[in-house]
Amino acid sequence: MSLLEITDAEFEQETQGQTKPVLVYFWASWCGPCRLMAPAIQAIAKDYGDKLKVLKLEVDPNPAAVAQCKVEGVPALRLFKNNELVMTHEGAIAKPKLLELLKEELDFI
Repeated sequence: MSLLEITDAEFEQETQGQTKPVLVYFWASWCGPCRLMAPAIQAIAKDYGDKLKVLKLEVDPNPAAVAQCKVEGVPALRLFKNNELVMTHEGAIAKPKLLELLKEELDFI
């Protein structure tokens, strides 16, 4: 499964009631570190898309999801599992370190 870009209107539907864990990548077009992280997020979506739903949400036009997830800076990640927020991370992170973080919550990584 590829990376799916969502908006505030789709946030609840795409993150809640899912059969697999959901990773939400919060980003901004003006954010340099976000651009650096984008390939890692895309690779994770490609490599684990059958077991992990990966969503991309631009922060500026989507303030409701940003507030709901208490995102204070970008890039930011939120991992939902069984409708619960189980992992948060703010700031740029390299793919190996991101996989390490995800591995703590996901047994298939």
